[in-house]
Amino acid sequence: MYAMNTFFALIIPILFILSFVYAAIKKVRVYDAFTTGAGKAIPMVVSIFPYIAVVTILARLLTVSGLEEKLLSFLSPLFGALGIPQEIAGLVLIKPLSGSGSVAMLADVLNRYGVDSFVARAACVVCGSSETVFYVAAVYFAGIKRKKLPLAIAFALISYLLSVALCCALCKVM
Repeated sequence: MYAMNTFFALIIPILFILSFVYAAIKKVRVYDAFTTGAGKAIPMVVSIFPYIAVVTILARLLTVSGLEEKLLSFLSPLFGALGIPQEIAGLVLIKPLSGSGSVAMLADVLNRYGVDSFVARAACVVCGSSETVFYVAAVYFAGIKRKKLPLAIAFALISYLLSVALCCALCKVM
């Protein structure tokens, strides 16, 4: 076990060394390439920041305003029809908005229902197999000129909801 942990601890340094050796073989000026790439990162961060700020604020407002509970009570019949347990409805609702918020909700589900329960398995699969839709959309659409953001988000949310229903069904039979 110790040897395996040591191996995993060395993966990143080994990858860096291999990258530098490969660059030296190809005669790439590593420092110049790094500074050029870092210089391009700053304008990208500036262009993405407003989108990420909006998503972060909306996720927090959803929880603080009480709108989350109202949405959960409104969506619970749909979740029930899709086979999504009521216990993970909050996680399903927050995951498209906030990765850290969904991890906190996952921890709460695991503590409340135990790690071997159906609810915990479904929550883990939902949390591990989905992405924060709005964050990804913010990053992706900040860099392109043609924006069909509402349509893309609608499709992403529908596919997310269907994938959650499928994962809950699979967790039920496993």
